[in-house]
Amino acid sequence: MQRTVFKPFVVLALTLGLGACTTTPPPKQAAAAMPPAWKAPLPHGGQVEQLAQWWTRTNDPVLVSLIESAQNVSPTLVQARSRVEQARATQVASRAALWPTLDAQASASRGITAPLTTPATTAQAGLQAGWEMDVFGANSATRDAATERLAGARALWHEARVSVAAEVALQVSSLRTCLQQLEVAERDAQSRTATARLSQDSERVGFTAPATAALAYASAAEAMGRMAQQRMLCDVDFKSLVALTGQEEGRLREQITAASAAVTHAASNEALFTIAALPVQVLSQRPDVYNAEREVAAASAEVGSAQAQRYPRLSLTGTVGSAWNRAAGATTDLSTWSLGPLALTLPLFDGGRRAAQVDAARARYDEAVAVYQGRVRQAVSEVEQALVRLHSTAERAGSARAAVQGYRTSFDATEARWRAGMASLVELEDARRTLLAAQTTLVALQHERQSAWVSLYRSAGGGWDATASGPAADTPVAAPSSATP
Repeated sequence: MQRTVFKPFVVLALTLGLGACTTTPPPKQAAAAMPPAWKAPLPHGGQVEQLAQWWTRTNDPVLVSLIESAQNVSPTLVQARSRVEQARATQVASRAALWPTLDAQASASRGITAPLTTPATTAQAGLQAGWEMDVFGANSATRDAATERLAGARALWHEARVSVAAEVALQVSSLRTCLQQLEVAERDAQSRTATARLSQDSERVGFTAPATAALAYASAAEAMGRMAQQRMLCDVDFKSLVALTGQEEGRLREQITAASAAVTHAASNEALFTIAALPVQVLSQRPDVYNAEREVAAASAEVGSAQAQRYPRLSLTGTVGSAWNRAAGATTDLSTWSLGPLALTLPLFDGGRRAAQVDAARARYDEAVAVYQGRVRQAVSEVEQALVRLHSTAERAGSARAAVQGYRTSFDATEARWRAGMASLVELEDARRTLLAAQTTLVALQHERQSAWVSLYRSAGGGWDATASGPAADTPVAAPSSATP
């Protein structure tokens, strides 16, 4: 008898299960045009595996310490970590929809029920279970979408860490460049002040015209103003780095000024890592590209879920309970259980709501595909631009150093001639300005090259590996932290 009762239910469930093939979501992977090789020249002397150890290869422990401090106080990382937790909670909720639910219920009451006149006490307790069978895969598709978005949120968390690390590196490089330019400005101001003092002494004894002495004095004043302006720019950079890292300014100044300037020179001239020939090998390391790819898969799953909502839904409920009633000294116990009903919901008319939901899901999928393809093009462009900058700075570095050396020799010779009375002050100041411009250009070029390395590191994904699993997939290579989503 029991087999006869459940046979129609089984047949009905199997019949509905055959309809699952009617949900046809779009592909989970989108095609993106990628060039077979980089068009820009590749830096030499490194390996792509060294990308993960980029910070350590700078031989700059101060930089690593500042990156760790900035990552510990960054609100961007807090937001990224929050999104990971939200995505994880959404995944748990969507996964729970695939399982039956079980609720406990209990109640008690006392009163008189006509026609009885004696007060009675009634109590009952029970369990109620429910299960919506995922016949057409709507709940499974929702779970898949949540899983894809969790993976994407974890990738974006790493991208946030890479962004903070790159921002700190750029700020440190900018500050050290400013300090080097301040040193150049100070030497220039000292030299001009010495020239002005000699010109004033010469004027007093009648060997120098007043106009020439005035020119020397104006040149020294200009150098002092330039030095004061450069010092102001360095103070601004210090305060920006304080806000970025959360460290006390006095201690930060000690750390930066104590570090050797050779760190910056070595890091700017050394080939820290290289990029493989195929763009796909680098794009697979980009967290933002990976997240866009996961968003395409999530949007595809949501299309399938929206399609499944247009088909019948099958649910099963059951209860187990116990109750007792006590009245007039007599107690009555009652235990019940039931399996069912097996409910079938057939959507007949909803004014086009479910069809509109499918159209909206498909539109979101098309948007996700376009964003992914655009992100791939942007990633290729960013790597290409970083490679071009590196190649350009490498080509200009030798010429810039040679220019400084040549102008230094020329200035020294002109100064010696001026002291001997064989050159005018105008010639000396012209040689001085040329030397100052060459020195400033060389310092700026070193900062430009360092910035190009940081841009390449960032555009290449910062050493992140989408195929890794466990904590290693999420832990940054630059400055590990205990907080790992």
